[in-house]
Amino acid sequence: MSLVEIKDLHKSFGDNHVLRGIDFTVEQGEVVCVIGPSGSGKSTLLRCVNLLEQPQQGQVFVRGEDITDPDCHLDDARKHIGMVFQQFNLFPHLSVLQNCTVAQVTVLKRKPAEANEIARANLERVGLTEKVDAYPAQLSGGQMQRVAIARALSMDPALMLFDEPTSALDPELVGDVLTVMRKLALDGMTMLVVTHEMAFAREVADRVVFMDGGVIVEQGPPEEVIGNPQQERTKTFLRRVLDPTHVEPT
Repeated sequence: MSLVEIKDLHKSFGDNHVLRGIDFTVEQGEVVCVIGPSGSGKSTLLRCVNLLEQPQQGQVFVRGEDITDPDCHLDDARKHIGMVFQQFNLFPHLSVLQNCTVAQVTVLKRKPAEANEIARANLERVGLTEKVDAYPAQLSGGQMQRVAIARALSMDPALMLFDEPTSALDPELVGDVLTVMRKLALDGMTMLVVTHEMAFAREVADRVVFMDGGVIVEQGPPEEVIGNPQQERTKTFLRRVLDPTHVEPT
């Protein structure tokens, strides 16, 4: 059984048909990177996996449970899914440690001492042990994103979703976040990553999915999709991303 299974997924915003019948799976321990141009439906697909966006049609199964079923207890299903957003979404009035413990105590009903121990272990995992008492305003963007990763990990998720986690960061800070994500992949974490970082996708992904116009155009191992794409639309996109100064002959 796949950890995530998506069947005939459709999502529209008004007249804009963003997802057009997506069929897609993610296996246990797999790292899948979703690439494609802006507006192709990548982030919407990711947000449908934990029902931050409600699809108009189709089914999403996580750990065998249909979370699109109206009878599904969505809060329980989401306990198994960690999500890291572009803009960090930390609580500004809470310390780094408190950001990583509040959901453990309120949602998982852990004792504060246990929650603190787990949070500290995950902050060490992302290289931020010395920042436990700091507040988000005292951190760089890269540090805030690593706190967001530690917060998600502290919930012991079966699946981690990353929605362009480096897009809001200065170029110098991107590497620290990607290093943490590489370590998670090596540890066997199941990850679904929307990204523009082609080097990361090439190095870390088990599978790369290229989307455009709300459909999956091409997917496969990174050495095939990025290294030797078969679809012309994929080739055009990668030429522009990998060689942005290239000018097409007229």
